[in-house]
This record gives sequence, structure tokens and C-alpha cells, in this order.
Amino acid sequence: MNIKITARKFKAHDSLKEHIKNELLSLERFSDDLLKADVILSYQNNQNSIKTAEVILKIPGQTLTSKVESDDFKKSITAAVEKLRAQLTTVKSKRVNKAR
Repeated sequence: MNIKITARKFKAHDSLKEHIKNELLSLERFSDDLLKADVILSYQNNQNSIKTAEVILKIPGQTLTSKVESDDFKKSITAAVEKLRAQLTTVKSKRVNKAR
């Protein structure tokens, strides 16, 4: 899976990039067909700002997205990946039911 991380208006630390990669690689146990993941990190203000993480996941035939806002980038990433897990399980169950 190709992972592209885009940080708007700031430079992401290596620890944040590692956290993103670890979270996204945990999705591989739900589907083997993950092609590409785009992560867009942004914030509104410098102090006491709302941090936004948007994850766009491409699988064959579909694009799954999730966007979460919180006070920390790691929390936002974790919540966005949780939403994608739910979407992947839904897609997988639809494929299994369709095959039967």
C-alpha cells in the first residue's frame, strides 16, 4: 500500500508519520486489496486550534474517506482509521453476501 502524507501549513514530525503508517498498516488485516492511502493533516489556528485529519483510502472499485477533527493529530488519525475499519468491514460483508 502506498501512503502519502500531506501536512498543510506545517511540517509533520517523524513520530507523527510513524503513528500514521502504523495505524494504516493495521487496516491490512481487514482487506488485502488496499491500493493507496492519502492522509491530509491541517489545522485552523496556531494556538488552541482544531486539528483535522482526512484519510482517503483507495480499494479496487471504491474510494473510502473519513475526516475527523479533534485537539490532537494522533487522536484524529486514530478516530479516522476506526471509521475506515467500519467501512472496510461493511464493504467486505457486502462482497461476501453478494458472492453467496
